[in-house]
Amino acid sequence: MTRIFLARLADLPVLDPYGDQLGRIRDVVLRMRLENQAPRITGLVVEIQHRRRIFVPIGRITAFEPDTVMLGTGTVNVRQFKQHPGELLAFAELLDRKVTIIESGTIAMLVDVAMDQNRAHEWLITKLAVREQTGRLTRRGQLHQLDWHEVQGVITVPEEQGAAHMLAAFEQLHPADLANMLQDLSFKRRAEVAAALDDERLADVLEELPENDQVEIIESLQAERAADVLEAMDPDDAADLLGELPEGEKEELLRLMRPEDAADMRRLLHYSANTAGGLMTTNPVIVSPDATIAQALAKIRAPEISPVVAAQVYVCRSPIDTPTGRYLGVVHFQRLLREPPSSLVSSALDTDLDPIDPQTPLPEVTRSLATYDLMAIPVVDSADRLLGAVTVDDVLDHILPTDWRDRANE
Repeated sequence: MTRIFLARLADLPVLDPYGDQLGRIRDVVLRMRLENQAPRITGLVVEIQHRRRIFVPIGRITAFEPDTVMLGTGTVNVRQFKQHPGELLAFAELLDRKVTIIESGTIAMLVDVAMDQNRAHEWLITKLAVREQTGRLTRRGQLHQLDWHEVQGVITVPEEQGAAHMLAAFEQLHPADLANMLQDLSFKRRAEVAAALDDERLADVLEELPENDQVEIIESLQAERAADVLEAMDPDDAADLLGELPEGEKEELLRLMRPEDAADMRRLLHYSANTAGGLMTTNPVIVSPDATIAQALAKIRAPEISPVVAAQVYVCRSPIDTPTGRYLGVVHFQRLLREPPSSLVSSALDTDLDPIDPQTPLPEVTRSLATYDLMAIPVVDSADRLLGAVTVDDVLDHILPTDWRDRANE
């Protein structure tokens, strides 16, 4: 009999009998039993292509390898997973619960759950890994491995639940995948997970959520924290989110933001959402004409720069910060890779690309990007000052159906 701690299954690939990857494990489904017996494992929630989550019965699993999970032969039902009454999700609902060690009465945190297979080939929860709560930040409590019946409070509705161990299990998840997980959670649990994320990680996740979920999460935060998260978001995404909030809440958050960030937000909110001004980011990559190719490459290598923003470097006369620098042209990153590092960016300028006005409507912006096969296009005012750039991902966000992120519509 092999004991498996469930947290190690998080994000593991699931392979079919031919060795092809079906998807990755996003959770483990438990079925409650009578008389407070330990739950039975019924299957896995597996995320397949197009971020669809399906249910794979535990009986279909032939092997739990260290780095993979193997499926047996037969077809897989790819219908969207729906949680049923009496079911629990191990990662989303059990990890980080506050429980009580019955023998000592000590309050502890549930950090992992182990399953074993019985003689009837059922997988049952047998062991719980719990860590005592010390109440001191500098000292970690003792870790215990206890039987199911030695712990109280595992399946009751918790008054308060953290999220550290759940998030640790999915530390490497792409923000879009973590956003998908959040959509499966209750409002209360979603707020707890959001509270446990750092500002930058939460900002990345918010950008991948539907607008109604963004509003729900940002309104669950303290105002000071919400302002910090908005500052960490891409300016155009933050402005879109602010635009969905009631006027009073929006103004309070703008007041709490750094003056320069609030100024960017107010400038973007001035434009209609379906114009270049409403779509653009105010933080494209900008250099002066006397910058070298090496300096421009160093800027686009910065880890916080997204690939679509790094595709083009804009050249402006000083001061180069938007909206003050006079636009001279653009250098595409492939051209940067072909030029000597010591050359000036001014020698590699593409001056044939016409910038657009901030009032340019969305259909015209879309046509310009498609016509010239661009990842982004500069936006300038009447004095040729660079205001920002519209990227192709922001255009897609606005031309796709408004509920395209909502997996409930799949």
